[in-house]
Amino acid sequence: METPEGRKAYRDMLKVFSSVESPEEMEKLFDDLFTDAEINDFILRWQLMDDLYKGKSQRNIAKERKISLCRITRGSRMLKKKDGFMHALLSSRYDDHLHI
Repeated sequence: METPEGRKAYRDMLKVFSSVESPEEMEKLFDDLFTDAEINDFILRWQLMDDLYKGKSQRNIAKERKISLCRITRGSRMLKKKDGFMHALLSSRYDDHLHI
């Protein structure tokens, strides 16, 4: 994404993702576009963001998910932004009953 060409490709990709109308279509797109390892990385990132939002400690997440604390740090920083997209997404998902 460092070049104008890369930035254009990134924007094109976002438009394609935005145009997908169902989870089933998105699954087909992901299966075609990403390797199993890449999809598993997405799944792990989602799980750790969810764990962090629910208040699990970084050390417990690292132990349970068998990942390094360094890998968790980015997600933790993102959730600390109260006006960040991921925080808002998880807040709406849980109806903010967690009051985080």
